[in-house]
Parts: sequence; structure tokens; C-alpha cells
Amino acid sequence: MTSGVTPEPAILDAVELAADPELGGRFAESAHQILAELVSGGAALGWVEPPSQDEVAELLDHVVSAVQAGDAALRTAYLDRRLVGLGYWLRYVRPTHRPHADLEKIAVAGAAHGRGVGRALTAALIADAREAGIEVLTLDARGDNTNALHLYRSLGFTEYGRLPDFVAVGEHRYDKVFCMLDFRQQS
Repeated sequence: MTSGVTPEPAILDAVELAADPELGGRFAESAHQILAELVSGGAALGWVEPPSQDEVAELLDHVVSAVQAGDAALRTAYLDRRLVGLGYWLRYVRPTHRPHADLEKIAVAGAAHGRGVGRALTAALIADAREAGIEVLTLDARGDNTNALHLYRSLGFTEYGRLPDFVAVGEHRYDKVFCMLDFRQQS
């Protein structure tokens, strides 16, 4: 008999993920499955076609290397030891932009939508950015991604720009929306 209570996702950072050989060992494959499924369904994650397994593994290797150098944060979400979401930010590399980071991706498996996974991942990444001394956390989203834009606004992000019809997916055009969370404005 179940109590009807939805379990909270376990949000792990890169160190916790690496400390669990089972989860760490299948992370790239699980992440690829989520990303490929979402992109196949039209999700606005930066790809028009689903990324290859090698492309996702290369991306994750880059993020993990940046985490180890103190230039990124990676968070993963698990329900019943099954990866249901991931997200990361990367510090800007230009010397004049080093105090800032870009929230690059938040991806939540379709079956986990509506369960607070995206909010939990984003909140953890915001906390990581604050702890790392990031002054401004930026992101961009496709204009039709209203759920994500609502989530970001609810967590304190403000829109600072928009490029109309900038994103081309086949015959469709979407705005590119730029948002920021300025920690310098918070006490």
C-alpha cells in the first residue's frame, strides 16, 4: 500500500555522484537517454536533433573537469536511484567575466515533470553559485518555454533582453530570452 506521497528527488552534486560507483558509472548513458528523449520531443535544450551518446559524454566530461577546477557546478536528480534530471552552470572564461556564470542546462525526464525536480535542481545550482562567489548567474531560454521561464522568474531571475525570432527550428522561429540573477543586489 502506498501513502500517495510523492517522494522528493535526491539532488546530488558532482562529488556525491562520483562517490557512488553505480550511479556514476551509468550517469553519461542515463543523461544521454534523458537529453535524446527530450530533444526528440522538441525540448529547447540547444539541439535540433537528439545528441549522440559520444556528444553527451564529451559535454559531461567538460563539465566535470570544470567542476574539478572550481569553474562549474553539476547537479543531478534521482528518484529511486534512477536519473530523472540534471543541470549545470559554467563560469565565464573571459578574465573580465570570471565573477559570472551561465546556467547552461536544466533537463528533466518527461516522466518526472511536475514533481518539483526542475525547481530542486535550479535551487541547488543557485545555492552552489552563491557559495562559489558568483556575482551574476545568467541563462537563456527559448521564448515558447513558458514553464521554464515561469520557474526562473519564481526563483528570482529577471529578463534583461530578448532576440525576436532568433532561434530557428525548421520553419519555426522563437525568441531567445536572456535572464539573470544578480547576487550583488541581494543581502
